[in-house]
Amino acid sequence: PVGSDGVVSGSGSIDMKCDFSRINCDGSIKSKINAPKPVTKNGVTTVGGVLIVNKQFSLPEDYGSGLNRSAYSAYLTMKNESGYDMSIISGFRSYEKQKQVYSYWCGRDGEEAASRYSAKPGQSEHQSGLAMDITSLETSYGKTDEGKWLARNCWKYGFIIRYPKDSESVTGYIYEPWHVRYLGKSVAKMVHDSGLSLEEFLGVG
Repeated sequence: PVGSDGVVSGSGSIDMKCDFSRINCDGSIKSKINAPKPVTKNGVTTVGGVLIVNKQFSLPEDYGSGLNRSAYSAYLTMKNESGYDMSIISGFRSYEKQKQVYSYWCGRDGEEAASRYSAKPGQSEHQSGLAMDITSLETSYGKTDEGKWLARNCWKYGFIIRYPKDSESVTGYIYEPWHVRYLGKSVAKMVHDSGLSLEEFLGVG
């Protein structure tokens, strides 16, 4: 049922038959959403039109050319309205750049440890142009006023905290309160309302 306040609720679930971009979620969806099956085209995998990049789904070496314009515009609005500095310390990274980054961390901490917080080339969301690291790379950032504001409000601007607490077994990465992923306002709101990680929401976790 859809309530007068625009809340979809119930004990059942909703089967998605189209891309998420065709839904304008102004209210809240409390029922479980069953996403479509992943589709891979030209080496790029989407679920309901949402790009998915992780240890299971990689990007081609030549994918990506910079930070997505919509994502950057949304970031600027979020930064301006937050009242915090909220600087981007890492945005787009090419396949080659990620190769260097991953190699550095493996050399410093060993591959097993590095793989918990750094992606192999082709498996980094930064290559998609839809991800940003904000202000700090310390987990303590999540306890700062800025970090708390980001966690509470980023979905309003189309972002999610991509690697939330206690989700490493699903996402493959440790808690990163600084790493946001742009999904667009409607999809970000649905993911936020679900309380799930992106993998769980898309049914690939």
